[in-house]
Amino acid sequence: MGDALVLQHESAKPEREDNKLKLGDRAAHQWYRFVLSFPPHLVREYVAKFGLNSHHQVLDPFCGTGTTIVECKKLGIPAFGLEPNPVACFASQTKLQWNIDPQKLLRHALTVAETANRRLEQDGFFDDGAYRLLERPVGTNANLRALPADVSDLLLTNSISPIPLHKTLVLVDALTENHDDRFSNHERLALATALVSGISNLHFGPEVGVGPAKSDAPVVSLWLDDVRAMVQDLENLPRTRTTKAVIYQADAREGASMLPANSVDAVITSPPYPNEKDYTRTTRLESVLLGFIKSKQDLRNLKKRLVRSNTRGVYKADTDDAIVAGHLQIESIAAAIEKRRIEMNKDSGFERLYARVTKLYFGGMARHLAELRRVLRPGARLAYVVGDQASYLQVMIRTGQLLAGIAESLGYEVVGLDLFRTRLATATKKQLREEVVVLRWPGSKSRES
Repeated sequence: MGDALVLQHESAKPEREDNKLKLGDRAAHQWYRFVLSFPPHLVREYVAKFGLNSHHQVLDPFCGTGTTIVECKKLGIPAFGLEPNPVACFASQTKLQWNIDPQKLLRHALTVAETANRRLEQDGFFDDGAYRLLERPVGTNANLRALPADVSDLLLTNSISPIPLHKTLVLVDALTENHDDRFSNHERLALATALVSGISNLHFGPEVGVGPAKSDAPVVSLWLDDVRAMVQDLENLPRTRTTKAVIYQADAREGASMLPANSVDAVITSPPYPNEKDYTRTTRLESVLLGFIKSKQDLRNLKKRLVRSNTRGVYKADTDDAIVAGHLQIESIAAAIEKRRIEMNKDSGFERLYARVTKLYFGGMARHLAELRRVLRPGARLAYVVGDQASYLQVMIRTGQLLAGIAESLGYEVVGLDLFRTRLATATKKQLREEVVVLRWPGSKSRES
């Protein structure tokens, strides 16, 4: 989920290509993908470096939308993922489901589309996309469906316009009415993708934001386009591939307890970075419209299962900062942030939390790495894609260096920090490193350290 992987500097053309989804990699990966995702080719690079094959098991404890797990399945390597975000977990699980008949999926989707379009047309709405060329009028007399006020409040303001929302809710009803266990996951995931890529007013750059309002959008047509993309991929993916690939909805700080001891040969992952990006906002629209988040309490419960990487997810009862109490570098950075906050007279509730969330972040990562040791086999190799940050009042946080130091204190061997790419920080005009922290777990006798 490392968001800095997508920040691009206009003059750094070679780096801009590093995080793109290559044409040959799109199968399954394109079904649903964070703008924050790291690329499949980076997974392959570390699979090769670590010498992994079908006799090994890989873990991605910050699974996101499943890049590592999907790529391992393509390579025939058993893999497990941990992901607390319910819609991202659902997406990852669905992207691993290749054993369905693609043509039957398409036929079923066309039936759903017919149901939805019939109901829309009865109300005077046209959703075949023709209005884009012919400027066909849409109905104005129909009662537009909407979300309950308390549910609507969960969304970013104006993230979806009234008519596209009405059409989406009609399509959701059509999916429910025509529910088929064989195809439901793929059809719902296609809707999640269509929502963020064409139906809504959202834009990603990489932070999620709201762009100009769309008075209308061809909801059913856009959804069908994404179903057809899945169908095309399923025609080529090996439906008989039985490689074990499992995603658990779990917190990376404690989810490794779900796995057998000494069962993991390698970790390839990208945790969140310490910054002010609320990762739950990235998936808020589809989470709400597909029913994964139904209340503020659901959202709060999700945030509590995340490593604290931004002040929007900090709670009074959090204690991960105690884990790194006395760590000289982290304490120094937190003190520098607090000093600058006072000097700049920054006094909002969130700004007051900048120093604390920095310590919570690294404490959470320390907790994760400590828990992880139980499931690693002696000699296990680990790759963590992370990036330097200066989000908190421009105080530099060398994430990779700090994470490597924490890992070393927990008994890991630091193999190196591989430069993935660099980017220019807009505020400071300094080059920020995005790197892969490469570790080795020597064995359980180091666990006492």
